[in-house]
This record gives sequence, C-alpha cells and structure tokens, in this order.
Amino acid sequence: MASIPNPLDESPAPSHVGSLLGPITRIRDAYGWASESFASDKFKAADHPAWRKRMLAEVFAAMQYAPAKCDFAAQTVEKVDCGKYTREKVYFNTTPELRVPAYVLVPKGLTAKAPAIVALHDHGGFYRWGKEKLVKLPGEHPSLTEFKGAYANRSIADDLAEQGYVVIVIDLFYWGERRLRLPDDPKTGPAESREDVNQFNSARGQMEQLVARTIYTSGFTWAGLIFWDDIRTVDYLASRPEVDASRIGCVGLSVGAWRAAHLTGFDDRIKAGVAVCWLSSFKDIQSRNTIHTVGFTKVLPGLYRRLDMPDVVSLAAPRPLLCINGLQDGLFPVETGVKPAYRTLETVYSKIGAGEKFRGHLYDSPHEFNAEMQVEAWAWLKKWV
Repeated sequence: MASIPNPLDESPAPSHVGSLLGPITRIRDAYGWASESFASDKFKAADHPAWRKRMLAEVFAAMQYAPAKCDFAAQTVEKVDCGKYTREKVYFNTTPELRVPAYVLVPKGLTAKAPAIVALHDHGGFYRWGKEKLVKLPGEHPSLTEFKGAYANRSIADDLAEQGYVVIVIDLFYWGERRLRLPDDPKTGPAESREDVNQFNSARGQMEQLVARTIYTSGFTWAGLIFWDDIRTVDYLASRPEVDASRIGCVGLSVGAWRAAHLTGFDDRIKAGVAVCWLSSFKDIQSRNTIHTVGFTKVLPGLYRRLDMPDVVSLAAPRPLLCINGLQDGLFPVETGVKPAYRTLETVYSKIGAGEKFRGHLYDSPHEFNAEMQVEAWAWLKKWV
C-alpha cells in the first residue's frame, strides 16, 4: 500500500478544492466508478432490457423520493389568443404535496390530436422567473428579455407552438412562482427595477445551499423532486384532449438540458429528446468544473459508483436523443468531460443497434442555444416526434 500523506503534506492541487482533491479522489477510486455502465465490455446487447430495468430501479431508489400519484385538479386561470396558438395558464398537482404553475400553448385549428413538447427551462442563476424564460408574454421585464437574449434570443415554447406542437412549460422548484419568498424581498410588479431583479437573483443564489440542506435533512433529494415533477408533467400533458400521447418530445438548455436528458432516460413516453449544453462525465469535472455546474439540484448521492451521468442518460436508448454542446462553454471540459460522455452514449446506442438515434454535436460556441442549434433541434424533433 502506498504511504498516505499527512494532511499538511497533501499537495494543494490546481483545483477549486485544492489539497482536499487528493483524499476525495482516493476515496472515490477506492469505491469504484460507474461499475454498471452498459458501455463496458461486460454487457452484451441482449443484456439491455434487464440491465435497464435494474438500473432504473437503482436510480429511482437513489432519489429517495417516490411521491404518490394524485388527481391533477387542474385549473385554467387564463386563456390568451396569440394568433397561431392559444396560451393557457394552468395550475395542476404533481403530487399530493405539490401544485405547479404552467403555461400550455395549444395550436389553433387542430383537426386531430397533436404532437407535444415538454419544454424545460434553465437555472442561469436567474430565479425571479422560470417558465417565462421560454414563453413570450406582453410587458416582459427588460431583465428577462436581456437574459433570454444572452442564451437563446427566442421564446422557444412559442416557436414550437407555431410549428404545431402542444407545448407545456412549468416552473422548476425554487424558480418563478415557486421561488423562495421572504418578507424583506425586493418589490415585484410594475415598479420592479433591474436592480430589484439582480438583488433577488443574487440573494437566492446564496440561499440555494440552505434550501438544499433543508431538503436533504428532510430525507429526500432535490434532483428527485425535479425529476418527478417533470415526469408528472408528462402525465398531465398526455391527459390533455389535444395531445397525441404517442408523440411527446422534450427539449431544454443548460439545467433544462440536464432535465431533458434525464426525462428521456426515465420516461418511455418521451419519443425524442434534445439536451443543449449540459452533458459531461462527472468523474472528469471534479477538479475544476464542479463549480457553477454541479449544484445541489443535480446530486444523487452514491449513484455514480454504479452509473456516471452519461450512463444514467443512456437509459434513454434506443429512443432518439440529440445532445448539443459548445466548444467555448467554460462550464464543461470538452476533452475530458463532454467527449467521453458522447463516447459512452455512442457505444450504448451502437451496441443495441440504434446508432442513428444518438447524435452528439459540438458547436464552436459558448453556453447558449443559438439559431443554428435551434434549426438542428427542431429538425430532430420533427423527424422523431
């Protein structure tokens, strides 16, 4: 056995966790990593159905959260004519404990049940709004318009509705109407200034870890809550009379991509997914890229000894999945994080004879969902949904 350095002899590695990277890495490697990856040689194509069933059970167990089903008790509080489609504001129950707000965009003139998209908003350190990041509303706050312009320059839910999809967007827990509110918060409403929005977002960024500690000491995971809300959103969407439940897809940017990739993996009703700018091996981002990427919202403790993140996403196979990333995206190391993730997914899809149903595409771009990416994403959804 190699000698273990005394604490003060640990090398302060060029890492955000400095001298602690050594002991953390040693412990990680002692337990093993991604031992059940279907990309490994120990699994053959014929093993896939049993492997997927077993791994889904392990992932859902790691969530430490299994909410009971309940009646949606859906309430439509607003309907707005948007020209080619109608925008509904709806509240519905995802669990016996949670009620979520949503926008549902329904194309006009439908003569048959329509395909549908679950659009999943991002994190962005921008907590004041959630679903509105993807939906265009009259009188949009300038801060929200600027935020959209920095990443997609579009309200993509509206674009998809104009293409003929029924589109649903909910607020992520801790964002929008589900944001953490305190008595001394900055004012909201018509008098809300850019400074008010910035102050709110900054304060909520600092409090995310407090909410996470509260969640984890309550015995469940934040990721589990998010995943189940998204699955229940598919339940609600599939129940709507306008929707062809056999033709549902999903799309998201950043944390929306993380949500989309996992939702595609977890729910067979998702016929195709598009994940833009959130995919990486977890193992290879721990030195310098955990900061600003792997927040408390994304952690399922203990799971990664069995499945790295790309292995979890590979539960989607053989259903179509498009992953888009940027060469200039400083959140993820391309060579050691993104490309290994692509290789894992390519290996799994090819092994089961579905190589054409996974595509990983690197653009020479930063962390964004630009117009060229959108063209590819909409073509992918049109092809498979």
